[in-house]
Amino acid sequence: MKVILIEEIRGLGTRGDVVSVKDGYARNYLFPKNLAREATAGNLKSVEQEKKKWALLSQKEKEQAEKAAAAVKGVKITIEKRTGENGQLFGSVTANEIADALEAKGVEVDKRRIELAHPIKSIGVHEVDVRLHREVTAHIKVEVVAQGVERIDEAEAAAVAPASAHAETEAEA
Repeated sequence: MKVILIEEIRGLGTRGDVVSVKDGYARNYLFPKNLAREATAGNLKSVEQEKKKWALLSQKEKEQAEKAAAAVKGVKITIEKRTGENGQLFGSVTANEIADALEAKGVEVDKRRIELAHPIKSIGVHEVDVRLHREVTAHIKVEVVAQGVERIDEAEAAAVAPASAHAETEAEA
């Protein structure tokens, strides 16, 4: 069945593309979710008129994605996981956990936008891509640490904080 895509569908096409799909996929998924229309002469004419509107909408989405990419760029998040003896994780770090950690830092990212090239199953720093738009991708660093193990930089920060608090109380007195 030939359909006209109304939304971008990964692996299938972008808005306005005429593609061939199986009848059941069109009837049971694309049409009910309003992702596509049947490729009739009337629908082709209406889609041609809507393409200008879609071009403006796509440009706005891209600009918003670039702003979001600037906010995400260079962000380093830390995720604590249980580990075995040799640094292997019990399970793996999921896109959902990464999205939650980003949200804790004040960056709102949909978990479906986080692309893991391979499952993260070891301790260390890993590069993760966040595809915010089909043309805009941001890179973040995900540090996976063993749960219950205090990191060195946190220990130093904890040691400096009480000393500075003590100095402030002496200065006030």
